[in-house]
Amino acid sequence: MKEIRIAGVDEVGRGCLAGPVFAAAVILNKNIDTKNIKDSKKLSFNKRILLSKYIKKNSIYAVGIATVEEINKINILNASLLSMKRALSKLSIKPNLAYIDGPYAPSLNINFKTFIRGDEKIKSIAAASIIAKVSRDLFMINLSKKYPKYCWHKNFGYGTKNHLVGLKKYGITKYHRKKFKP
Repeated sequence: MKEIRIAGVDEVGRGCLAGPVFAAAVILNKNIDTKNIKDSKKLSFNKRILLSKYIKKNSIYAVGIATVEEINKINILNASLLSMKRALSKLSIKPNLAYIDGPYAPSLNINFKTFIRGDEKIKSIAAASIIAKVSRDLFMINLSKKYPKYCWHKNFGYGTKNHLVGLKKYGITKYHRKKFKP
């Protein structure tokens, strides 16, 4: 009988005003301890960093990105699906089934199943949410060094008060999504 390799897939950054959207695909090793793996939104920044390292060390994973230019051109939903497809295609071992967080899936040449709030229900999706979130957060922290006036090192591109103040005072950057309000 053929072994079933399931990749959990999740994306982060859909609701941001700035920065790319990131997705991760994760095939968990059979003997990985999953008790602390949960939806990335329910973990502290430091806990996510530690878990991301642990998951990467004990799994097969890949990260896919859709750029701000792609988001502006094809919209955030399609860019999110594109980042998921890219993450899946970069896996060193191909899954034969993908569990995807949310109601939508990219067009794939493998079987898939979508799960509303999958990051709360399925460990491989939660693991993907952790890796995607840490990858994107670290990207935005690094970008904040070049654009400190928007406080991306704290808000990661989301529309917080500090970010909105920065937008009003200094305008947009090439990393802002032009079709997003405000």
